[in-house]
Amino acid sequence: MATAPALKRSESIADSMPEALRQSRYHMKKCFAKYIEQGKRMMKLHNLMDELEKVIDDPAERNHVLEGLLGYILCTTMEAAVVPPYIAFATRQNPGFWEYVKVNANDLSVEGITATDYLKFKEMIVDESWAKDEYALEIDFGAVDFSTPRLTLSSSIGNGLSYVSKFLTSKLNATSASAQCLVDYLLTLNHQGDKLMINETLGTVSKLQAALVVAEASISSLPTDTPYQSFELRFKQWGFEKGWGDTAERVRDTMRTLSEVLQAPDPLNIEKFFGRVPTVFNIVLFSVHGYFGQANVLGLPDTGGQVVYVLDQVVAFEEEMLQRIKQQGLNIKPQILVLTRLIPDAKGTKCNQELEPIKNTKHSHILRVPFRTEKGVLNQWVSRFDIYPYLERYTQDAADKIIELMEGKPDLIIGNYTDGNLVASLMARKLGITLGTIAHALEKTKYEDSDIKLKELDPKYHFSCQFTADLIAMNSADFIITSTYQEIAGSKDRPGQYESHSAFTLPGLYRVASGINVFDPKFNIAAPGADQSVYFPYTEKQTRLTAFRPAIEELLFSKVDNDEHIGYLEDRKKPILFTMARLDTVKNTSGLTEWYGKNKRLRSLVNLVVVGGSFDPTKSKDREEAAEIKKMHMLIEKYQLKGQIRWIAAQTDRYRNSELYRTIADSKGAFVQPALYEAFGLTVIEAMNCGLPTFATNQGGPAEIIVDGVSGFHIDPNNGDESSNKIANFFQKCREDPEYWNRISVQGLNRIYECYTWKIYANKVLNMGSIYTFWRTLYRDQKQAKQRYIETFYNLEFRNLVKNVPIRQDETPQGPKERREKVKPQISQRRSQSRLQKLFGA
Repeated sequence: MATAPALKRSESIADSMPEALRQSRYHMKKCFAKYIEQGKRMMKLHNLMDELEKVIDDPAERNHVLEGLLGYILCTTMEAAVVPPYIAFATRQNPGFWEYVKVNANDLSVEGITATDYLKFKEMIVDESWAKDEYALEIDFGAVDFSTPRLTLSSSIGNGLSYVSKFLTSKLNATSASAQCLVDYLLTLNHQGDKLMINETLGTVSKLQAALVVAEASISSLPTDTPYQSFELRFKQWGFEKGWGDTAERVRDTMRTLSEVLQAPDPLNIEKFFGRVPTVFNIVLFSVHGYFGQANVLGLPDTGGQVVYVLDQVVAFEEEMLQRIKQQGLNIKPQILVLTRLIPDAKGTKCNQELEPIKNTKHSHILRVPFRTEKGVLNQWVSRFDIYPYLERYTQDAADKIIELMEGKPDLIIGNYTDGNLVASLMARKLGITLGTIAHALEKTKYEDSDIKLKELDPKYHFSCQFTADLIAMNSADFIITSTYQEIAGSKDRPGQYESHSAFTLPGLYRVASGINVFDPKFNIAAPGADQSVYFPYTEKQTRLTAFRPAIEELLFSKVDNDEHIGYLEDRKKPILFTMARLDTVKNTSGLTEWYGKNKRLRSLVNLVVVGGSFDPTKSKDREEAAEIKKMHMLIEKYQLKGQIRWIAAQTDRYRNSELYRTIADSKGAFVQPALYEAFGLTVIEAMNCGLPTFATNQGGPAEIIVDGVSGFHIDPNNGDESSNKIANFFQKCREDPEYWNRISVQGLNRIYECYTWKIYANKVLNMGSIYTFWRTLYRDQKQAKQRYIETFYNLEFRNLVKNVPIRQDETPQGPKERREKVKPQISQRRSQSRLQKLFGA
């Protein structure tokens, strides 16, 4: 009875519609009926559009249908949950902006819903009872972030430091409470008990401002290079301590900057001032899993680019810190510790050595701490997926060692990857220290529907632990370092790695209504570089690594197959098209090989050299790699590439690799990175550093590194014909205009020097360490409230999840030999315990 009048009204409205609109509605109803005919399921945009094409053959009619509200919903959908008669859509108009709606397939009615409602639709597909449980655990970090300032534009995502500086501009003036907070913050600065910047004499904004005027006038008549020590006593009487600068000019400039911040702040001066504040002298970086070392580790399980990234980062940090400390007029030795796991069964590496100096540094070390259980030290390597049961105890053991070696707390902690970020967040909470995190990769985005497929994937990957650890770390962090914008918020068509954690569900465990907000000013883009002492331009003839030339000559051009290379290059005069990556599906090396095989014009212009994997699929323990090896052999045979392709096994010596890049540049060749998706693209940076023109995927970080057509070229990994022709056009143009190759090479180098060096990176991150340390004091109460929420989540959820991860059974008690192998003399147990009691309140 109730539905009959509604149906009549609907029919009468339809009768009065224009014919085109009525026809469009008919097609849309038919399409939605198609969506629900298979029952409950998840659909992506391409699924929706594929089925729309099956219903509507005519492209013009399809375009017309997509012009209305329902068409807009379909076109902006990232995923949809089908639960007949409804389809719930997660739509994304721009990076970071999500809306959720449900559509009734029977009458095409549209209704806006919340993120929680949408997640319940997803849950209905795999666990209906959980979806309907009104007491199901729901996590909402946004509820404790309500007062934190937020960016508002998609284009601003990742510019957190700049935003914080602008926000402080509106807060810091002489009459504001925030200005007094700044004074109070400066009063806390010290190093091992020695006061820095100001003392209690200057305890108010007005006193500090007046003293700055007097001090500035006092040194204005001094020669600019006058050492600070010559007027230190006079300044101390006025309330100033060391740390303002090493010369009269530097001191005056720093004081003038602070005066302007207090009187009429602007973002540039705020960033400049905090970049000079002496706050960071001791840094701890965590990179826990895998075999972390400086030699013979790359290629071992769970050990790759992250190791190189962290070590290069440390060298850059120390150089920048030493320069800053000198300019601050201080005599302090900075310390950097990379905390990783000590592995007694070290596989021929130094991973069983407790303390190891880091090359090219004076004050930085790798500190290895073993995993321990009730049975003793764990001897064997543990997969990054199985690492979680050891991390809590590891945190406490690592804290003991850090306090012992640094003789106090560090000033900044930076985590790397899920496990390192979790340990870093636990330690930062215990010690009350500023925390930065670096994801490197968030596994959630690597596996489609990994959230609702939890029951299927969790026994193998323990994603429940990993996703929970990621949520804890990213919400604990004071700032988050990313390499690219796309890592945070993706592109117009693809959500970012962090963005995918904004709302998701783990049916049977918990749903996340608000996990992370990509508009949070904690997000910062700081792209890494490549070690420019290793990866330098091919034109620097005096520094070329000529000792590798015979080996590289053999690697590229000998005609005898062996364990290191197969195939050969018949015409050695051709330029070389070069790629280097691990051999898996996403890196798309086989895709590039097929593009080359199909494109006769490209084959006539260049040779192809591929570095990656091995040649025998039966010797690979990775099923995906084995499949790619088989595919490579098939493609070489199918397109008869012998004489035009050289396939070289994976190379781990970065010095020889750098000279290999330069040798390819000598041939006037080019580098190609054809990945289906690449979060950053370190090989792109390496190639461009060596002066090698570079083609790289437009899916991910390389699209930001390269300015298309200027400093290199973007290629579409999903359109091989277009991409191979773009590469061929480049080499054709180089043949006609030899200077064209040189222009792209030079412009690529200029791009690197402007944006992608470790010096730029270190400067940015140390500025973050300083300004976010102050930022967290402004929002201390909210930070503490959120931390309590995180602690509850950790204790009630994460600890229980960890119990489901099996613990290895090869532990052996620590014997006398292990105890004797300590590298640094131990501080007495009583002294160490005393410090820990003070720090932890034990």
